[in-house]
Amino acid sequence: MLIQEKLNTAVKKAVKEIYQLELPSVEIQATRKEFEGDLTVVIFPMLKFIKGNPQQIGETLGTVLTEQVDEVTGFNVVKGFLNLVIADAYYKDSFDEIRNISEYGYVVPEHGSKAVMVEYSSPNTNKPLHLGHIRNNLLGYSVAEILKASGKRVYKTQIINDRGIHICKSMLAWQRFGNGETPESTGLKGDKLVGNYYVAFDKAYKAEIEALVSKGVEKKDAEKEAPILLEAQEMLRKWEAGEPEVIGLWKMMNSWVYRGFEETYRELGVDFDKLYYESDTYLLGKDVVAAGLEKGVFYKKEDGSVWIDLSDEGLDEKIVLRADGTAVYMTQDIGTAIQRVKDHPDIGGMVYTVGNEQDYHFKVLFLILQKLGFDWAEHLYHLSYGMVDLPSGKMKSREGTVVDADDLVEEMTGTAAEISEELGKLEGFTEEEKKELYKTIGLGALKYYILKVDPKKRILFDPKESIDFQGNTGPFIQYTYARIQSILRKADFDYSDTVTAYTLHAREKELLKLLLQFPEIVQQAAIQYSPAVIANYVYEVVKEFNSFYQNVSILGAELEEERIFRVQLSEVVSQLIANALRLLGIKVPERM
Repeated sequence: MLIQEKLNTAVKKAVKEIYQLELPSVEIQATRKEFEGDLTVVIFPMLKFIKGNPQQIGETLGTVLTEQVDEVTGFNVVKGFLNLVIADAYYKDSFDEIRNISEYGYVVPEHGSKAVMVEYSSPNTNKPLHLGHIRNNLLGYSVAEILKASGKRVYKTQIINDRGIHICKSMLAWQRFGNGETPESTGLKGDKLVGNYYVAFDKAYKAEIEALVSKGVEKKDAEKEAPILLEAQEMLRKWEAGEPEVIGLWKMMNSWVYRGFEETYRELGVDFDKLYYESDTYLLGKDVVAAGLEKGVFYKKEDGSVWIDLSDEGLDEKIVLRADGTAVYMTQDIGTAIQRVKDHPDIGGMVYTVGNEQDYHFKVLFLILQKLGFDWAEHLYHLSYGMVDLPSGKMKSREGTVVDADDLVEEMTGTAAEISEELGKLEGFTEEEKKELYKTIGLGALKYYILKVDPKKRILFDPKESIDFQGNTGPFIQYTYARIQSILRKADFDYSDTVTAYTLHAREKELLKLLLQFPEIVQQAAIQYSPAVIANYVYEVVKEFNSFYQNVSILGAELEEERIFRVQLSEVVSQLIANALRLLGIKVPERM
């Protein structure tokens, strides 16, 4: 049993015996460094139930815990905080238990348990992935990995937005201006080539608006009447009617984009178990709306449109079907969610990784699915995140001012190369090894910088700042891992045996206290759907290890048992760093 669980039980028992009261919960946290102790029982929440002086309550409980819990060797009370000193033996025994667990902190899913589907990426096929997509992909992938590590079965998915007027704009521009060029003939990735035509459409569209305005047409009317826009709308109608020529062009250009996306995903290190396409799902949900009408979940207005009234829930009325019987995005999302559960009947919940501009949409979607009576709808979560800005300002796809994902990855790798060369620690590396190292550092810097921030917060991303080898950065953590591998390579003695009757150094104990928190940290990150919990925890571990490294001799320790234990401790720290970073999708280098 974990010491926290043991203390929880002991405190509740003591309160029952001394005060004849049942405590619903006990708050236990790590003792602040300025006080003596390892774990702290917070007295203040108990004052709702126990009438008395918090200092006296702390003293009473501290005395009982010292007498009744073997691991508690002492205590002190500071302003309503009961600080407990935990025996070295507990930490040493716990360390011996975790030392040979390669996936320490990870929980194996229970057989037959419900699965979670995590949706992320979900790009449009009219442009390449950009910096905003990078945050989406990194968040979704990391949350999926964290949920897996916490004991959940996970399906990773995306819905590819492969139809609609924006897709037709790229198709039409390629027809007009492309002269038959292809990714092969231009040497461009397919998603970039198609994205160029989306920008080309916007330029031509603006030029046509200006021409109409110069002839005396009102700007609002010109925006609706520009010939190129009318032609794109006609192309969409032909696509929906299944006209072979338009469908053929659509399939060809989308196939270029998919190959481009796959390359970017491979570079980013993200993957998917199941793909959904809007062209397959955009008609889903209409039958559900019809059934919901019969049940009284929805109602029909005089013009024939179908709505739901959510004013009792603090929201407003929301349309789910237009008057002409065509679907809106909400209709499609209702149908797609239901289809996913049909495809995977073991799904017990879903996580949607979508920017915070869609917060309201998902509140409505989840409420509708609950009102339709789906039990899994109680376990839907919108992983809402803030936008990513650059020092240069906001990005706009139509104007071609977005930061392309591939270009950013390349820039990060290049910056990592420059800094690594300046530091001059690459003796003995082949060119191929250097290239792989630069990529590992560059991507590690990018991923860590984005994931260490709470998902809900907006990010100002500075590539140079992210590749700093000091401070709360990916390269700093990777460097610590590589430093430990160097220690292990130099340890020219057998350090496999368990060291018994060992007295812990204060720095060793501090490190062990942090290491033993990892399983709880993984669970906490899963509950909060937040990779930032993992990122900032592993940074604390790395800081503590570096303090240990600088203050305690490892390979040069006088006693053999000290050398053996400290190398073992270093090895476990490196394994934990690797396990934590894996949940963030970050690789660790053996040498740096």
